[in-house]
Amino acid sequence: MKLKILITGKNRKIASNDLARHLEKEFVCEAVECQPVKTQLFNTVYDLRPDIVLIFVKDEDQNDIKIYDVITEYEKFHPITVIAVADEMNRKVFTRNSRLRRILFLPSDISLPRLCDRINEVKREIDAENEKTRFVEFNNSEVIEEENRRKHILVVDDDPQQLMQIKEHLRDFYEVTLINSGTKVLKCLERFSIDLIFLDYLMPEMTGPEVLMRIRDDGRYADIPVVFLTGVSEKQTVIKTIIEFKPQGYILKPTTKIDIITKVIEILG
Repeated sequence: MKLKILITGKNRKIASNDLARHLEKEFVCEAVECQPVKTQLFNTVYDLRPDIVLIFVKDEDQNDIKIYDVITEYEKFHPITVIAVADEMNRKVFTRNSRLRRILFLPSDISLPRLCDRINEVKREIDAENEKTRFVEFNNSEVIEEENRRKHILVVDDDPQQLMQIKEHLRDFYEVTLINSGTKVLKCLERFSIDLIFLDYLMPEMTGPEVLMRIRDDGRYADIPVVFLTGVSEKQTVIKTIIEFKPQGYILKPTTKIDIITKVIEILG
C-alpha cells in the first residue's frame, strides 16, 4: 500500500512543495502540502486519507491549533501518526492545546536526512501493521465477507464538523463516504455503489433540492434513497420539497446518533 503524507503548518520556508517532492522521491509515496486553514485541511485530509501528518509548528496560539481538530476527528476513523516539528516553546503550546492522540515531536532545527529517518521508522511500523492486517484477513474469510456486506452511505454537507459527527455515528456498522459539496455527488456515485444519501438542504454552489433533481434525473441513481439534513427554520420548505421530489424524509439539525441510526435502519433494514 502506497504511503500517504500530508504536510501542513506555518513554516512555509520548510513545508514547501520541494519537501513534498523530496519525500515522494525518497519513499515512493504520495506527499501533499496544505495550508493550515480548516476548510483546505478538511478537503485535503478526506481526499488524501494520509497515514502520516507532518506539522511544522511555529508561533501557533490556541485558535490556530484548533484548526488541527480536523485531523483529530480524522484520527477516529483512520490510524495516523502525527509528526510535529517544533521548538520547545511551540511544543508546549501545541501539547497543551492540541487534542491529537499520537504525536511524535522533532526539534525545529532538524535536518532533512534526520526527518527522513524518522518518517522511515514510522513507515516501517505502518508496513508491519498493514502486513499483520493482511495476514488476518487472508486467514479469515469471514472478515472479508462481513466487509462486503456493509452498506455504503454517502453524507453531503458543507459543514466539516457535521460530516465528521455523522461518520462517527455510522462508521462501526456502515461504510461512509463524506463530501462537502453537492457538485461532487454524481462523480461520487459513479465511483462508489451507494445505498443511502444524507443530503444537506442548504449548501453553497448547489442546494440539496438541486442535487436531488440531478440524482432523480439520472436513471442510474434515481432509486437511491435520499434523506435531507436540515435546520428547524427550513422545515416547512423541506416538507414542500418532500411532496414534490419524494425523498425518504428529513432529519433536523443538530443531528443525534439515535436520529441517524434510526433513519438508516428504517430505510436499509
